[in-house]
Amino acid sequence: MTYLLHRVLWTLPVVWGVVTLVFLLVHLVPGDPAQIMLGENALPGDVSALRSRLELDRPLAEQYGLFLGRVLRGDVGRSFISQRPVAQEIAARLPATAELMVGAMAVALALAFPLGVTAALYHGRWPDRLASLFALLGVAMPSFWLGPMLILLFAIRLDWLPVNERGGLDNLVLPAVTLGTALAALLSRMIHASLLEVMGEDYIRTARAKGLGERAVVWGHAMGNALIPVVTVAGLQIGVLLSGAIITESIFDWPGLGTLLLDAINTRDYPVVQGCVLTISITYILVNLATDLLYGWLDPRIRLHR
Repeated sequence: MTYLLHRVLWTLPVVWGVVTLVFLLVHLVPGDPAQIMLGENALPGDVSALRSRLELDRPLAEQYGLFLGRVLRGDVGRSFISQRPVAQEIAARLPATAELMVGAMAVALALAFPLGVTAALYHGRWPDRLASLFALLGVAMPSFWLGPMLILLFAIRLDWLPVNERGGLDNLVLPAVTLGTALAALLSRMIHASLLEVMGEDYIRTARAKGLGERAVVWGHAMGNALIPVVTVAGLQIGVLLSGAIITESIFDWPGLGTLLLDAINTRDYPVVQGCVLTISITYILVNLATDLLYGWLDPRIRLHR
């Protein structure tokens, strides 16, 4: 309980800092935000009315206090384009982004575990070299290149999978593979390195000396400890998935938070931009908190030193 309270208390200042940066997003834009939103040919009266509507005519400290109060109530403003509350716009898009991230993580784990374990068990032999080649290619191929290549091959040339829509599982395959490939490459090397290190420990040699089979040694004794750094890296990579989802969603026209953010940037819908950035940042912070707690659960020694 002390460890949990300690981690939560350390998270609160980070959340406050993120909210503050999101508030400053509009004020850091060069020039008058209201003038930028309406365009150069806008009438002075319209600019003045928009400044009043956005509360930009109030002192900065007062604006900050009002913004904090609204965020605490779950209110991040109203969209200029749809006139709907930003929270409703985000809530409507979150399930699609969550579906894409879960699919990408499933692809990453499905590829990383067999490759990483096989590479560790056959260290220095051809399975290890093959896994290393996959990791190199996976990291080297950016999603904005891999996505269109997958579309050309599997959607256009072979006509196996649909694209540019959200529906069943087959609609999720190409975006999830595009987003999850780089993460799979990274995790496979982490699993390989971590498992290889653990397999050289004394307790592994003791387990083998007792006559346990290789499967029991790997999955019953080595894998639990080998997963600790892998869990940490996987949790930190959630932020990479969130940022990568913006590009992947735009490639596949996936109706998630990424396309909402890009559309809001293109239309200068600043309340929606603020809401999307705040949602992505808070999600990343909460996932890191969950990773810390899971890390402490997997290795009780962590809790004793915090």
